[in-house]
Amino acid sequence: MSTDHDIMRLPDPPPPAPDARASAVQEALLRFDQKSAEEKNADDSQGMPTDIRLIERTAASLRPSRERFVMKRTRYLLAASLACIVAGSGAYLHLMRSPQSQDVAAPVEQKVASNDVAQAPSTVQAKKESESQAQPQPQIQTATQAGKPSQEAAAPSVAAPPPPAKPHVEDQIAGRFAPQASSTAAPGRVQGLMPGAPSEMYALRGQNDQMHARAPSVQLLAQAEVFRDQREHAPAASEPVGRDKFANAPENAFKVARDAPVSTFSIDVDTASYAFVRAQLNRNVLPPAASVRTEELINYFPYAYEAPASASEPFRANVAVFPNPWAEGRKLIRIGVKGYALQQTSRPRANLVFLIDTSGSMEPQNRLPLVKQSLAMLVTQLKPEDRIAIVTYAGNAGTALEPTSVSEKAKILATIDRLDAGGSTAGAEGIRQAYVLAEQNFDASGVNRVILATDGDFNVGITNKDELKGFVERQREKGIFLSVLGVGAGNYNDALAQTLAQNGNGVAAYIDTINEARKVLVEEASSTLFPIGKDVKIQVEFNPATVAEYRLIGYETRLLNRDDFSNDKVDAGDVGSGQTVTALYDIVPVGGPRVVDDLRYGAQAPASDSPSPAEYAFVKIRYKLPRSDQSVLVSTAVDRASEHGRFEDAPLDARFATSVAAFGEILRGGKHTGRFGYDDVLRIASAARGDDPYGYRSEFLQLVRAAKTASAMQPLRP
Repeated sequence: MSTDHDIMRLPDPPPPAPDARASAVQEALLRFDQKSAEEKNADDSQGMPTDIRLIERTAASLRPSRERFVMKRTRYLLAASLACIVAGSGAYLHLMRSPQSQDVAAPVEQKVASNDVAQAPSTVQAKKESESQAQPQPQIQTATQAGKPSQEAAAPSVAAPPPPAKPHVEDQIAGRFAPQASSTAAPGRVQGLMPGAPSEMYALRGQNDQMHARAPSVQLLAQAEVFRDQREHAPAASEPVGRDKFANAPENAFKVARDAPVSTFSIDVDTASYAFVRAQLNRNVLPPAASVRTEELINYFPYAYEAPASASEPFRANVAVFPNPWAEGRKLIRIGVKGYALQQTSRPRANLVFLIDTSGSMEPQNRLPLVKQSLAMLVTQLKPEDRIAIVTYAGNAGTALEPTSVSEKAKILATIDRLDAGGSTAGAEGIRQAYVLAEQNFDASGVNRVILATDGDFNVGITNKDELKGFVERQREKGIFLSVLGVGAGNYNDALAQTLAQNGNGVAAYIDTINEARKVLVEEASSTLFPIGKDVKIQVEFNPATVAEYRLIGYETRLLNRDDFSNDKVDAGDVGSGQTVTALYDIVPVGGPRVVDDLRYGAQAPASDSPSPAEYAFVKIRYKLPRSDQSVLVSTAVDRASEHGRFEDAPLDARFATSVAAFGEILRGGKHTGRFGYDDVLRIASAARGDDPYGYRSEFLQLVRAAKTASAMQPLRP
């Protein structure tokens, strides 16, 4: 071993700022210097140097975040040297000092020096620093004396025992770092060298057979430890920022009932907005206003509306009128629709094709790994006679699984598990291939659906947005629907996901946690996959004799023309088995505080032509049964019989939905909620939480608190 410790020398770092830990190390070095002077003669007779100035040059002059790393490396090298000396009875030391070994030792020393201390990261993660503070560093005396077999080193009060030996350590390292050349590698999984492992490391094993035979390879041990620490300290791949795309529809404004008495919109059961908002707030960031779709926040929660009696009449409207808690003198009209719940034994068969984005951007844990867990959970909810196919695009382009019966569940789950992210986003014609498989296995009496899972690139082979939309619409006419599962953030194309799902007669969901995946694909699997009504539209006609103005809360991207309501060629939203849909109107009763001024020359409707003052509005709902092209009409009146004089007397579900609507409106800027704030939302929601078997409403309260904190810290949103 070189007497000046070249094997562990660092380049001289720049002078640091004064630090308490550096002073402590200096004091320790003084004590060790005195001890070393007393033992120098004995140690020199054994040919084992005890100079510890290396530690002074490396540890004492470093920043605190590097000090622990360098001391750990130094202690490990000295302990490994002791292990070699003991195992080889001193022959290894003689070999390293002999002239015949100089040609081998010099390059080995250079490699270890260049790959150990010299490559120590300049910063250590907060977790590592907290561990360093919680666990005191071992005394440098221990690390120094671990390198010399003396009686004093064996004393418990002076030195700690060397690390326990690892059996077959070289074989473990070789198996861990060597390239995987086996032909039995699982198909679809990317295999190769560990990132950052230099090829010179593989040559170390064969540079000196005698050294390899006498003692474990210190160089391999040191290299392995360095690479492990470099991976631990390497920063996680950062999420892209600011490239999310949302449909930028302006908020609905108040309309004068006398001038425009009819409001028409397509029903919406998507929940992607709520999950995206939650993901942002969990990062202590206010979501972009464009990402907040109030109707999706409201419809994220199930409500206990009265259910219809049979599948032949799958919808029933529930209405209520009550005071508006954020605007005195105004009222809210709640329209709730409950779908018929299919029994598990009576639901149709499912022909599903998973279209999965496996590009390189899907590698983080909250993307492809989360998609794999989500789809695996969905598989467990299907019946043996259902069928599944898997198509991937980008990194692993092509058909990963031909249409397979769910009775072969192990085969399906194994295929999902083998999926890995890698490659660019310029993939094959993924979406075309997915629809080909769905059409090949088409079930005329079942549900045929493609489920697209992506982080937002949507490079599925058709790059033109209009062409892609038209393609999905044509496939919808054939009876093959499309749903979208979104993951990740920073480059998520929410606007396109909404467009594809709406035109594909499917739902757009956003999966940010495994619990959300369980909600969408396990607890609500029937409503997500199996529609009981399609092209569901709502039209509300307001009575000018009782309603001066009205405003639909949310549904900005779902508005329809008045004549679209009766046109069966116009597409609209679908409602799944057992699903609930809620819409809220903010109204100004006649004589109440007007929002829109009257026109100077506006015509007044004759009192004799006004409908009965007992009614506020008339609600009509049109829908088609899943295998019908002709719509069915149901209607109900919103009259005084459904009105509640006090907000506290309104139905519990109506009050909770109101709190969620207020929360969404505040996140969008609070244009229509006045001084109503997060504390008011908490007050209403807490009192109306009611039965909460899955904890969704309790979670909502936490999100409101998180938004309150984030708004105080970030007054300016993105």
